[in-house]
Amino acid sequence: PSPCRAVRPLEISTGSENRLSRCLNSLDLVALGVGSTLGAGVYVLAGEVAKDKAGPSIVICFLVAALSSVLSGLCYAEFGARVPCSGSAYLYSYVTVGQLLAFVTGWNLILSYVIGAASVARAWSFSFDNLIGNHISRGLQGVFSLPVSRVLAEYPDFFALSLVLLLTGLLALGARESALVTKIFTGVNLLVLSGITLSGFIKGDLHNWQLTELDYKLAKPGSNGTYSLGPLGSGGFVPFGFHGILRGAATCFFAFIGFDSIATTGEEARHPQRSIPVGIVVSLFICFLAYFGVSAALTLMMPYYQIHKDSPLPEAFIYVGWAPVKYAVAVGTLCALSSSLLGAMFPMPRVIYAMAEDGLLFRSLARIHARTSTPVVATIVSGVIAASMAFLFELSDLVDLASIGTLLTYSLVAFSVLAGLSMDVPHCLVSSGISLWDIVKVTARGGSACLWQLRRSLEDTVDLLEMGSLGGGLKSCLISGVGPVLPQLHPFSVFLLTILCLVLAHWPGWLFSGDPVSTAAAVLLLALIVGTTFIIWRQPQSNSPLYFKVPALPVLPLLSIFVNVYLMMQLTIETWAQFGVWMVIGFAIYFGYGIRHSLEKKTDQQPPVSSFQTLNENIHGDEIV
Repeated sequence: PSPCRAVRPLEISTGSENRLSRCLNSLDLVALGVGSTLGAGVYVLAGEVAKDKAGPSIVICFLVAALSSVLSGLCYAEFGARVPCSGSAYLYSYVTVGQLLAFVTGWNLILSYVIGAASVARAWSFSFDNLIGNHISRGLQGVFSLPVSRVLAEYPDFFALSLVLLLTGLLALGARESALVTKIFTGVNLLVLSGITLSGFIKGDLHNWQLTELDYKLAKPGSNGTYSLGPLGSGGFVPFGFHGILRGAATCFFAFIGFDSIATTGEEARHPQRSIPVGIVVSLFICFLAYFGVSAALTLMMPYYQIHKDSPLPEAFIYVGWAPVKYAVAVGTLCALSSSLLGAMFPMPRVIYAMAEDGLLFRSLARIHARTSTPVVATIVSGVIAASMAFLFELSDLVDLASIGTLLTYSLVAFSVLAGLSMDVPHCLVSSGISLWDIVKVTARGGSACLWQLRRSLEDTVDLLEMGSLGGGLKSCLISGVGPVLPQLHPFSVFLLTILCLVLAHWPGWLFSGDPVSTAAAVLLLALIVGTTFIIWRQPQSNSPLYFKVPALPVLPLLSIFVNVYLMMQLTIETWAQFGVWMVIGFAIYFGYGIRHSLEKKTDQQPPVSSFQTLNENIHGDEIV
């Protein structure tokens, strides 16, 4: 097959074969996930959404956003149990759908992590500077100044540069040390948030969830002009209606980005098949409780239209007469930013290392330090890049660019679940170069005769059909004589969902206008989506035991793709143009270097049994026997 469509054989290293150190337990992964996800947004985002978009119904926004994030989280959890190796979504895509999409996934992960780390570093610097009276920024603006530009910052941020380099050194020391620091910062952050939630419920007033126009008029004379009142809407618990909840949920969705860092620890977790799914699900649940509690406390303490966007929690405690609590909020903010920064920097070198080890990036990036068992070169390179961006660039305009990369990655992971749900492949098939995608294609093209040949080839080996968890799904499929789903059906269903998202995002009036043509088109589109989903659902699915599987297949992966693509459609044309530039750079590296140096290009896999050799030739050849 073409190198672009080549699928990576799944090789799970254990014991002395593993190059990275297996030292992380489930608690470490939960701390990493919570630290990566529960950043400074919990201290700022709740105020912004509550004031202008949702009011007290922000608690529903976080619930909707959490449920949407769980869709992607469940897909990651299944692959964490199925493919417990380093590389996260990059490896998941490589094992199931091929090299080119795997490179796209890994390249977008790198984009998300680099921009995320640099942005958090600048936010840390800004928060600390604000805490000490803005002395750092004033001093640097007086001595250094950069040319006025939309991209470059007003002044070089030496504090953010030093912070990123310091944490890069910590990450190079080892995964265990990094996990310990992350647990400390995350623990303090959760303790502060618990105190904020409890204090808010104590000092809160349920009347703030039932505000009227009279309350709004009474609040106007009390406004000092420094912070203008936000819109009232219709008052009550849902002042901006259902549309406001959806707008708020779209913003809150990005507050749950970060849990995917857990999936990069496949070769450093002690029991990855169990720890990765547990870490993802538990961390998302903890983050939802924190966001829900803080947003409820904030809107109970003061009217939503009086919330201050820049510092909602400190001003809320001043409003209720508990001004000293703002210092605890400041400590929690710095701890949240620290754990979030570590959470963004920890997975970045793991993805680069996995891609370099496969030959898609420069091989020198895959070097492992003999004593610390960390990808030291990838850690240093990624740290220097993130530090340079934090030092020079204004990153607020690039946050949406990181979001589009993350959403595309989530969609590709969900698509990988769809591509791999029909059956499991025994390790001997994988080691023979016969991938899951190959078997799907050959059975779709060759029909029952090819299925019979595949079964006979398997029966001639060391009784592979009785291998339990390895061969159970394949055995049931072969005995039943039912072929897997056509490989074109999964991309077709995603294509239909993309059209639906495009219409809903940009021409919703046309879809619901009542015009006979638009109504017929909408009904046809929905019928095709439901029909393809039904056909995929009726295909034979794997019954091999895993610690975790995505429930309600294939509905949840398709729903996850729909949510992610819809949110991508909300981003601006400028963001898509920046994304296009990033992808052009990536494709230049892939087609100029990666495609010629990849392991799939160089390695000639030899099957262990002659019957597999015949089958492999039939699958990879031009003709079907």
